[in-house]
Amino acid sequence: MFTVGSVELPTFLIYNKNGTMKIIVLYFSMIIIASTSHAQIADSSSREVKLQGAVNFRDIGGYTTKNGRKVKMGLLYRSAALNTLTDADLAKLEALHIKYDFDFRGPYEVKTAPDKIPSGTTRISLPAGSENVGDSNYMKNMGKYMKSDSFLISFYTVLTPFKDRYTPLFDSLVSNTKASPMLFHCTAGKDRTGIAAALILYALGVDEQTIFDDYEATNYYRRNENAKSIAQMTKYYGLDEKTANNLMGAKKEYIAATFATIRSKYSSIDTYLEKELGLTPLIIKKLRAIYTN
Repeated sequence: MFTVGSVELPTFLIYNKNGTMKIIVLYFSMIIIASTSHAQIADSSSREVKLQGAVNFRDIGGYTTKNGRKVKMGLLYRSAALNTLTDADLAKLEALHIKYDFDFRGPYEVKTAPDKIPSGTTRISLPAGSENVGDSNYMKNMGKYMKSDSFLISFYTVLTPFKDRYTPLFDSLVSNTKASPMLFHCTAGKDRTGIAAALILYALGVDEQTIFDDYEATNYYRRNENAKSIAQMTKYYGLDEKTANNLMGAKKEYIAATFATIRSKYSSIDTYLEKELGLTPLIIKKLRAIYTN
């Protein structure tokens, strides 16, 4: 049975005419720079960590919370894949003193693109919901799910893997009393990572519009890579450009669907955070003491 594990990374095995196999990795984001938060883009000079071998690596601090505090900069980073970091990149990340690298990718993704991380950083694998990404059944069924973006909505509204994927992340954030920097990522840094960022920012008291803007900013930070991926999708899967763009989009509707589903099942996001991720009001208070000022 096909499992929609992390739809942002279908890995396509395509055979050349000479019989050799090549791997085409397509990331589900799209170029909608115009719809991205202007504030997010304006902050990019201080927010983005520019690397030669990775994209969408950025700080989710700096946002004002609903009670007037600010999420601290330099503590919470989100990113796309880290498997092609250069030595210069590793030196830059080492200077950030990142304690943990939370990797949401499944075993196939990790095997084909293992993380490169600086010394002093510990990688923590959190593959829940991504166990089948890239395996033979996943690949066999992927084509029929690519005709619309409805399966992306399905991914964002299936809450089952969230507990195992995100509880260890929040546990580490809460126990991080010395406020060491943390990093979380997947492959494109959009879907699994986007949901994680949304839940973290919500727990810290950031308003939903700002959370949506942070999510959609992936379209800006991945604009060059997305253009290449759209071309691959239209070439190898015969998709029209509009469909390819829709499938690749970091669209507000996706993360909004996550929030709507949580509210429909738990009455509120706060109730969900407490019941499923263990974030009681006391723990929320501790989180905000560490990561906001």
